Amino acid sequence: MAVAGREPVKDPGRFADVGPVLRLVRLLLEVGTVHCCLGLHADDDEGDDGPLLSLFTLAWRRTDWAPRSVLAARAAAGAERPEHIETLDLPAGPASLVQTHLTAPPDLGLGVPSELVQLTVYVPCPDGERIAILSLSTTTVRRAKHYRALLLDIAGTVSFESPFPEKSGEVSEKD
Repeated sequence: MAVAGREPVKDPGRFADVGPVLRLVRLLLEVGTVHCCLGLHADDDEGDDGPLLSLFTLAWRRTDWAPRSVLAARAAAGAERPEHIETLDLPAGPASLVQTHLTAPPDLGLGVPSELVQLTVYVPCPDGERIAILSLSTTTVRRAKHYRALLLDIAGTVSFESPFPEKSGEVSEKD
């Protein structure tokens, strides 16, 4: 199906070099990623640097049972070379935030090394056996504070309640 005003791609060879994308997908799957969003934003403050790039992921990790506050603290303590660590009290319960500054892995095939800021929020599930991991990474290191605020806003929306009725055919009180 063609979109109005656009011709279908007749030369699939121009998409032949998807190796870096496939490597990224493999890495994301290896760490339990269940959701991924790529952000490309205009630079509203200093429009001279081109677009701002970010990557948001949501992953799950199984863990041995522990109180939720302990799980959040352990996750933060296990971070490599953290620049900033914060304990959080979110509506979903205790959590932690870790900020690290790193270089993109060479196996992503990006060519030139890129400096990154990675912000990660660890939100333990109520069962004390799993942890939700929300990560936001950006190449716009100078905007780390803004991206941290954005991730904290996202983390504040996390809920472990099912949005679906318990039995098919039932309508929840919220509907």
